[in-house]
Amino acid sequence: MKNKWMVLLSMILTFSLLTACSGGNNSGNSGTGGTSNGAGTTETQTENAEDTTKQDEGKSIDTLKVSFVPSKDPGEIITATEPLKELLKSQLAEQGYNVGEVQIDVGTTYEAVGEALSAGTTDVGLIPGGTYTLYDDGAEVILTATRKALSIDSDVAKEWNDNKPTQGLDNEQASYYRSLILAGPSEKGKELAAKVNNGEELTWEDLNSASWSIMSTSSSAGYIYPTLWLQEKYGKKLTDLAKANQADSYGTSFSRLAVGQADIIVVYADGRRDNEEKWTSEYGGKASIWEDTNVIGVTQPIFNDTVSVSKNSPIMNEELKKALQDAFMAIAGTEEGKQVIAIYSHEGYQVAQSSDYDGEREAQELIRSMK
Repeated sequence: MKNKWMVLLSMILTFSLLTACSGGNNSGNSGTGGTSNGAGTTETQTENAEDTTKQDEGKSIDTLKVSFVPSKDPGEIITATEPLKELLKSQLAEQGYNVGEVQIDVGTTYEAVGEALSAGTTDVGLIPGGTYTLYDDGAEVILTATRKALSIDSDVAKEWNDNKPTQGLDNEQASYYRSLILAGPSEKGKELAAKVNNGEELTWEDLNSASWSIMSTSSSAGYIYPTLWLQEKYGKKLTDLAKANQADSYGTSFSRLAVGQADIIVVYADGRRDNEEKWTSEYGGKASIWEDTNVIGVTQPIFNDTVSVSKNSPIMNEELKKALQDAFMAIAGTEEGKQVIAIYSHEGYQVAQSSDYDGEREAQELIRSMK
């Protein structure tokens, strides 16, 4: 009997020891195959903690770099977009991103911003479709800007002059715009406008005798589509013009037009609305911009500006792209945000894809074939 009690006692002690060895930390052991690391934590728990830390680090961005093209005075753009820094930080924070600093700059040219996106030295670029398609080996479009549709959307130049001034429509957004070939108040400018308004066709000689102010070769409204217009109507391109001078911004082109240094400029259709006040206050216009200027040519539609990201940015990934899409669309929905993006006449954004700009690629291909 005594032996039986001794055996039973031995079994109880053995069971207690086994339970003590396997217990102590019920969380993290069951079914994981983890082993103790000697500090009350399993190897699996340690790995999970490391994964969480990596995720947290992925949501932390020291510096987010945003670049703009110089379609207006760079100082004006920097001032107008200053609030975007905090707006972006705030919107990205709502999606779990801790952004230390948002840096904003304006490229010296459209090409400079495209090159920065390709090189990964900037993370986000607000660039025209033409610039995007030239640099889509290193840039990826994520959003297209929307704007108020205009009260005039005709490919007939005279209709823009018969119905000016052009107005924005409050209840209609547009995903495209046009480029206008615009004649100014110089003697030659008035001569060309008179022919158009009388229903006469301009000749190549008419246009080639005038002085032009154009933008850089990657500008959709300031170069690419006006070249297509010349090609379709006259079999010529901007580089065939005897007197074509490149401007560093549309503001410079308007100032040249106002004082007669240029007879013709090429500009996006909203250009006169954006520069209406400056025409007389800064550029030297004598009458209103609507009296002093006339449309003498209208291009085919141009898909709107893009928000593009760098494919080679060290911080860019699919999650951040989605966060940036949501952030910019949310910003455009606030009063403060609307004031910021108004510098480019943007009023909202919609999700974009590369194929949206296939028409722009065809335009670029034609431009290259004509060189």
